[in-house]
Amino acid sequence: MAPSPLPGPLADLAPLLDRYGYLAVGALIFVEDFGIPVPGETVLIAASVYAGAGRLDVVVVAAVAFAAAVLGDNLGYLIGRTGGRALVHRFGKYVFLPPERFDRVEAFFRRRGAPIIVVARFIDGLRQANGLVAGATSMPWRRFLLYNVIGAVLWVSMWTAAGYLAGYHITELYQEFTRYETYIVIAVALLVVALIARHLLRRRRRKDPS
Repeated sequence: MAPSPLPGPLADLAPLLDRYGYLAVGALIFVEDFGIPVPGETVLIAASVYAGAGRLDVVVVAAVAFAAAVLGDNLGYLIGRTGGRALVHRFGKYVFLPPERFDRVEAFFRRRGAPIIVVARFIDGLRQANGLVAGATSMPWRRFLLYNVIGAVLWVSMWTAAGYLAGYHITELYQEFTRYETYIVIAVALLVVALIARHLLRRRRRKDPS
């Protein structure tokens, strides 16, 4: 028997995963992990939700995501190692990694050491840059690979499990979301306003330290 249609906004994602399936998961995660800003993490979560709803095999989703994450980061490492900082500074702006941002990320990596490779997997921006930075700073490849694999295992496991459980109960979750949708939208709007106000306040303080 065919699985039930996915409810609500998730139905809009069906064409991508129904047409390309695991290929979409692998391609987007692979490309994201060597520096291109595409929604790799989002497609992992969506595919895991699909698996919970009976559309995909969750084991295959996890395996493809893990392989793509490790290979993508290693390609980023190779690019950073062979091209060095000069290459990243020249072309980084095309992948939202201009020189000033790269320098900040590089300094952060140097302070925290190799274990930050694991943490970077869960932080948007660092996730896309960690391979490039590790290669450009000449981190030993075996050390990078070890922490990269650990980070990929934890990242894939967390989002696959969360998405799968959500997909298994997708109908109930969507019904609850619809019931409280107005309150959720108001809460998100207030959070955005608070963040903007905080940013403007900090900016004003920097301009007027007195």
